[in-house]
Amino acid sequence: MTPERFRHIAEAYGASPARWPADERDAALALVNAGNAEALAALADARALDGLLDAHAVAAPGVELARRIVDSAPTRPARAIWQRPRVWFSGVGFVGAGAAGVVAGALLVSLLAPASAPAPGENAHGGWFEQSYSGTAFGGAPTDWSDQ
Repeated sequence: MTPERFRHIAEAYGASPARWPADERDAALALVNAGNAEALAALADARALDGLLDAHAVAAPGVELARRIVDSAPTRPARAIWQRPRVWFSGVGFVGAGAAGVVAGALLVSLLAPASAPAPGENAHGGWFEQSYSGTAFGGAPTDWSDQ
């Protein structure tokens, strides 16, 4: 046990050996019993601080203060928004999930549908409605695996 370590223990735990860490208590007491000047000075400082802390007292609150606190308390607790949601608020999640599904489906079809140019003599919109969807997620497998 060094005098510096003893000072740290005395400053952290006070002058009472009962509050010191158990694994260092014997070494700290041996340093004090040996009469180390630095350890004795640290112990005196810790005793002075312990005395100041023990002498401090806080007066009990008066009856008037207790009455004012009770009178200022709300009579009915405020409602938080998460305690009782509004009826329209509960449907927002369903609408949002439905809209997200529509957007995801439209995106999937637009990414997986093959873009084909209209054949000569066809109008510009005829090619879209007549194209084969075999290359999309909605069509069948392009290869016949039934013989395997």
